[in-house]
Amino acid sequence: MTTTEKHVFQAEVNEVLSLVVNSLYSHREVFLRELISNAADALDQLNFRGLTEHTLLGDDRDLRIELIRDAKAGTLTIRDNGIGMTHDELIQNLGTIARSGSKKLMQSLSAEQKKDITLIGQFGVGFYSAFLVADSVTVVSQKAGSDETWVWESQAKGDFEVRPGERRGRGTDIVLHLKEDAKEYCDEWPVREVVHKYSDYVRWPIKMEVERGSGDEKKTEWQTLNQARALWTRPKGEVTDDQHREFYKSLSHDWQDPLGWTHFRVEGTHELTGLLYLPAKAPFDLVDRRKSGVKLFVKRVFIMDDAQEIVPEWLRFVRGVVDSEDLPLNVSREILQKDATTRFIKKQVVGKTLTLLEEMAAEGETEREVDGEKKKMHRYQAFWSEFGRMLKEGVYHDLDSRDRLAKLLRYRSTHGEGEYSLAEYRARMPADQKSIYYVAADSLATAKASPHIEALKKRGYEVLLMTDSIDEWIVDALREFDEKPFASAAKGALDLPEDETEKQKMAALEKTLQPVLERVQKALDEQVKTVRVTDRLTDSPACLVSDEHGMSARQERVLREAGHDVPQQKRILELNGEHPVVKKLSTIADEARFADWSALLYDQALLAEGSLPADPGAFARRVAALMAEG
Repeated sequence: MTTTEKHVFQAEVNEVLSLVVNSLYSHREVFLRELISNAADALDQLNFRGLTEHTLLGDDRDLRIELIRDAKAGTLTIRDNGIGMTHDELIQNLGTIARSGSKKLMQSLSAEQKKDITLIGQFGVGFYSAFLVADSVTVVSQKAGSDETWVWESQAKGDFEVRPGERRGRGTDIVLHLKEDAKEYCDEWPVREVVHKYSDYVRWPIKMEVERGSGDEKKTEWQTLNQARALWTRPKGEVTDDQHREFYKSLSHDWQDPLGWTHFRVEGTHELTGLLYLPAKAPFDLVDRRKSGVKLFVKRVFIMDDAQEIVPEWLRFVRGVVDSEDLPLNVSREILQKDATTRFIKKQVVGKTLTLLEEMAAEGETEREVDGEKKKMHRYQAFWSEFGRMLKEGVYHDLDSRDRLAKLLRYRSTHGEGEYSLAEYRARMPADQKSIYYVAADSLATAKASPHIEALKKRGYEVLLMTDSIDEWIVDALREFDEKPFASAAKGALDLPEDETEKQKMAALEKTLQPVLERVQKALDEQVKTVRVTDRLTDSPACLVSDEHGMSARQERVLREAGHDVPQQKRILELNGEHPVVKKLSTIADEARFADWSALLYDQALLAEGSLPADPGAFARRVAALMAEG
């Protein structure tokens, strides 16, 4: 007795199906590229498992992809004899979007960019492109090593069916019941042209049965449509830019052209070839995802599609292939982790990627299409806006690459609009400036308005504005750039150059305000480590600073938000001795009123740096009382 199971698509799949069917019509020929790529992946997986499971291939050892056209039935079938899928895998792979964060996908699909075709590439849901040309899709699959066959079927109307079926041997058939206006894909030449355009470099033969001759001499024969020669094995000069773009799309399931690529061959002690690509857009789950996008081959035999051992985590945005002549064919992850050749390959992947980025960073502006409009922009700037956070991770984790990565960092600053390299900052430094100054805040507006940078700006010193939660850890890892140390505008003493007049003026202020400093210290003893007069303020009455080698308030906050138990550190309250509010303090005799003013100064210093007072209600009451008094 056969039983048919009916399943409802995951909500996100319904959204994606709607997006595919309604928004990608002009790009519909790519459905064949996506389905052929999936079939090639299935063959790769089988081939790899067959290296150690010798009975898995059985008598069917000629791995291939077949395209079967049936004009009478109005169908096009993409067939492979690869790894196949079980009942559960059909439901998981075709009924859900397992690779993406459901919440993030739903948020992105409800935004204005809902019709942006890059969404498909960023979430890796190329299978659903079948519905560009098909009213109904039937998938028949048998897992290698099993004798059970299962059928998955859907009309993209919110649900799908799964039932037992029949198939001769392992593999998968994807049967497209073509729409009326897509019946051209029952003809030989449209199919042949799409394969040539998008899938010529697939390493497995793509075969199609064609008719030749006429009358009594008419016969059918299987023809291989693709060259089936791995693109990375070809000489660099023979590969065109268009071939690179199509190979990247086939490899990554992205719908956009790559931002850049490097094609390399290494000869000598170890032999290695590779193709590495930089995507134009980051996937929505890039920060959370830890998998590599580089496939590892050994002597043109696929080994794994998540080669984390040869690609550091901070380069997880890179897509491509690496083919080694030296690794054993039956290599396992355990062997990879310990193998010297693996370390060599990893070094090459990092080095080639950094060289590509350095070349891009040295380029001038080029015209690129952004959101449908042509704009002049730096290619590296486009890369940085998408993947800069990953390079910062590299600075922190990769000691060997740290110096090269430091030159690729970009930051906003008080110099003006745009983002600047550390080398550009260094070149603009006045002769008397001792350090590279920076201030960290939760937003650009908060950083620009920070009281900590008032005196620096007045002296004409440029300040880097850091708004990424990782930035302060990056600076701690670098320590210096081009022999100039980094200095936080919110830590320690700024050690600004002073002439004799300024020194005498500061000493006089400290002496005059000493009684006030002691009273403020007494009033805020539980909150602050010490109170002192500062030279870093010009417009604000007060600010809070950390010890020179201590943790900043923002670092504390980031760690707490990540669930770490960080003890509260007392910081230093610095007062601007020339500010009217501070002068007013010395005239307040009533200790309770003086304590309120001191607490207000402390709370406003917190607000100015982007922190909240510990007791917002008390802060509000003090402000109201002061307003009433005024």
